[in-house]
Amino acid sequence: MAAGAADGDQRWLVECLTATLDTARDVRAFAEESLRQASLLPGYGAALTKFIKQHWQEDEENFVPPVVSALEKVVIRQLLLTSLDDSHGKIRTAIGMAVAAIGQQDWPEDWPELLPYLLKLISDQTNGYGVRGALRCLALLSDDLDDTCIPKLVPELFPSLYSIISSPHRETVSLISSMLDPLMEQFSAILNSPVQSHNPDDWNMQMETFVSSFKVYQLSMIQASEDLDSVGYDSDGSERSLESFGIQLFELWTSIVGNSRLAKVIAGNIKELAYYTIVYQQITEEQLQNWSRDANQYVADEDDVTYSCRVSGSLLLEEIVTAYDEYGIESVLEASQMRFHESRELKKAGSTDWWRLHEASFFALGSLSEQLCEAQDSGYNVRDLLEQMVTDTGGTVKVGACRALAQLLPESNQNLNVPNIMSILSSLVDLLGKASDETLHLVLETLQSAIKSCGEQSTLIEPVISPIILDVWAQHIADPFISIDAVEVLEAIKNAPGCLEPLVSRILPTIGSILKKPKIQQNGLVAGSLDLLTMILKNAPTTVVKAIFDTCFTSIIQIVLESDDHGEMQNATECLAAFISGGRQELLLWGGGHGRTLKMLLDAASRLLDPVLESSVSLFVGSYILQLIIHLPSHLSPHFPELIAAIVRRMQSSSITGLKSSLVVIVARLVHLSAPNVDQFINLLLAIPAQGYNNSLAYIMSEWSQLQSEIQGAYQIKVTTTALALLISTRHPELSGIEVQGHIIKTNAGITTRSKARVAPDHWTKIPLPAKIFSLLADTLAEIQEQVVGDEDDDCEEDSDWEEIQNGDTSIPHDMIYSASVPSNAKPSVEHLNAMAKVFDEDDDGSYDDDLAKADSLNEVKLSDFLTNIFVKLWESDRPLFEYLCQALTDSQRTAVDKVLRK
Repeated sequence: MAAGAADGDQRWLVECLTATLDTARDVRAFAEESLRQASLLPGYGAALTKFIKQHWQEDEENFVPPVVSALEKVVIRQLLLTSLDDSHGKIRTAIGMAVAAIGQQDWPEDWPELLPYLLKLISDQTNGYGVRGALRCLALLSDDLDDTCIPKLVPELFPSLYSIISSPHRETVSLISSMLDPLMEQFSAILNSPVQSHNPDDWNMQMETFVSSFKVYQLSMIQASEDLDSVGYDSDGSERSLESFGIQLFELWTSIVGNSRLAKVIAGNIKELAYYTIVYQQITEEQLQNWSRDANQYVADEDDVTYSCRVSGSLLLEEIVTAYDEYGIESVLEASQMRFHESRELKKAGSTDWWRLHEASFFALGSLSEQLCEAQDSGYNVRDLLEQMVTDTGGTVKVGACRALAQLLPESNQNLNVPNIMSILSSLVDLLGKASDETLHLVLETLQSAIKSCGEQSTLIEPVISPIILDVWAQHIADPFISIDAVEVLEAIKNAPGCLEPLVSRILPTIGSILKKPKIQQNGLVAGSLDLLTMILKNAPTTVVKAIFDTCFTSIIQIVLESDDHGEMQNATECLAAFISGGRQELLLWGGGHGRTLKMLLDAASRLLDPVLESSVSLFVGSYILQLIIHLPSHLSPHFPELIAAIVRRMQSSSITGLKSSLVVIVARLVHLSAPNVDQFINLLLAIPAQGYNNSLAYIMSEWSQLQSEIQGAYQIKVTTTALALLISTRHPELSGIEVQGHIIKTNAGITTRSKARVAPDHWTKIPLPAKIFSLLADTLAEIQEQVVGDEDDDCEEDSDWEEIQNGDTSIPHDMIYSASVPSNAKPSVEHLNAMAKVFDEDDDGSYDDDLAKADSLNEVKLSDFLTNIFVKLWESDRPLFEYLCQALTDSQRTAVDKVLRK
């Protein structure tokens, strides 16, 4: 009987709801009044909710037939939403309960307009009933909101909630307050209660703040005073541990700081954020146990960027600096200084863990070493922190401070005072004796940085550090990485004021004795000694070069003439090139009369060009012979025929592109040296035989035309390109009789596999040499013009560059372009190319392979001017030849040439 009555009530409710949508006004008014009267009766809201739970979805556990039809659902949902702003509170509550019940079933798939309608009601401050009804309904729905809708909901909801709280309407404010007060009490209770390290289920809420979570992290991870259960995993397989929770916190804060809108909100708390970040970066007890057994493991782990709070904290600090610029740097530096002083206070108080904060403060600074140069303008003295490095701690902390110093010292840009630099160096030297290869690399790197920061105190360091580093170098001579690190430290000592002469006096006797008896030395010692000498010779004064010459030059020549070791031969070649660069003409006077020194230099070149030798042995002969050409041209010119013949034989016996390219550069430099009589140089090549070719000219130009695109280095490209221009400018008749490789002939369709290439290798067209040279020059011109276009997009110093180009001297030495002259009517396109000349010719910062450009006058040539003059001169003097050569150009090449010819 009761069940039947209930069913009757529900049928009546549906009928009334449907009648409220009737088109007849009388029917609709009667239904609305019936519902209003029913809503005043006890249990109306419960009955409405019960009806929805029992009849809305057939697959629900409490379903009771009949089911509400789809059409009826649409009607009910529409009616309920429009009734949320009813003036009667009981009706609003009942309707809100019903909307929430339906929302749990239909939203968002079948009822997408629900949230937009609620937000619209909440934002309409003129409709107080609607605001209260929508808020009540949204509160009931809040449990079903997930991470896909919250980001869309919050930006629209929170401003409205703020407006409601700020509203003068007491009823609305009290409604919101009544909702927030219990929530805030719960939040406070949760955050104030102690976190249990052994229960990960309790971490989620409490670990949302740095301050509240650090206590448990410190006890369990840093101090290990509380036992922590083994790492667990959640249902998704993600790790559940204090470390992983800490990392998640850092990721959250990094995202917040990186968001420009949110970063403004937390700007006032950045210093505090940095302060607590550093405390999380302390070494944990587990890390300490591992690293104390082997300090080298510390370096390995840190280099591997192990997933930890230390690394995540560094990423957050970097994000702070990126987001807040100088204020971010100041915040991190101030936080680091505070933590450092706290560690000193802990030490005074007798704490055994004081060093953790000390190391963490250095670790934090080290991660920001690149940005610390900006801190100099903030008034923060980085030097003071560096000079307070503690040296009486365990190996791991020393290594940690060592790493930070290696990163910080180059950025500090300030000289350290004597007591502190000696203390730092003493600690580093102590580490050298205990270090493995991984740690040794770090210590040597730090020593190099410290020495560069010594300034005027350098002379006090050389007698202390040099013997130790030389010993490390000798012990690790077979290890190329460690030995190179040691040589770089010695180079830092060499470049320090007042240290070069004492260093040379220290090493020269030992190195001299090693080179005199190379065959009895341990493996790698001779090659390493030559490498060390080359470093000393570079940019050394003549007196130092002379001292090394007297002791070692003859021995080095003998190594080149007799050794079969590839490393020794290569390093000896570089060392001889350094001798020529440093000694120049005076070098010939040091070895006695009768051209003895020159003969030894030529004998060495002859051995290095011997076609019997493996190509890798001769890899650096190009730089060596270029030094001879640049610094001793008049002494070398009588030997040009023998030199060219040896170059041809070496090229024909080699399969290494790098070696052949370097020999092409030598020939190109000889072309320049022969100017203005380039015709005579061509005749010389015609007179020298080459196996398989009519003469050396045919062979060299065949190889050169193919290798030009492979040549690397700004200086080398400039030398070879301008030499090709000089050759074509001669219009020597023999040039036209030489055919070289042109364009590839595509004979096979589809992808060319290795097997296809073996069966049917690529075929190339043959074109006259002048046409090939013309094409190569046009290619270079097109590249310059493309770089000009790219340079125009760069606004940096554009005006000053133009001013420098337009006002500067762009003339070219007459003996280098004897057949070309600058046209009197300078065209805009030519001036435009001058802008590229600065980038194309000088962007290499002079860092060539062996400082060739520093002494070569060719480095002053503006390549764009040079090529422009060549094309203009040929166009003006021999139009038919010019048009004939243009026929072989591609469209892009022709366009590049047209630009420089356009009036």
